[in-house]
Amino acid sequence: MIHHRTLLDSFKHAFEGILFSLRYNQNLRIHFIVAFFVIIASVFFKVTPFEMGILGVTILLVVCCEMINTAIEEMTDLITKEHRQEAKIAKDVSAGMVLLTSIGAVIVGVLIFMPHVLQLFR
Repeated sequence: MIHHRTLLDSFKHAFEGILFSLRYNQNLRIHFIVAFFVIIASVFFKVTPFEMGILGVTILLVVCCEMINTAIEEMTDLITKEHRQEAKIAKDVSAGMVLLTSIGAVIVGVLIFMPHVLQLFR
């Protein structure tokens, strides 16, 4: 059965998904807190617009991966509550995706902020 939604309905459901993720996913809240401090540091160090763009895309990538992880975990729990190796693999792989993305974000942050931090000591 096809439901024809309006654009407004689509945005409403999308925001509900974001709010659900923020409400029930502690890791996502941590990512948002880190993102807030990255933005504050960006202003403090006066990063270039290009660097800010890279940081912004990196933040969005981590947040989106965390939300995909949440969706996979919720869907896996819907399919089966019993301990199954396939469910564990799905959850572990999606958690690994977030971990790798977060490590990449730290590397990007170090590469962007390190020259600015070193400049403070010159």
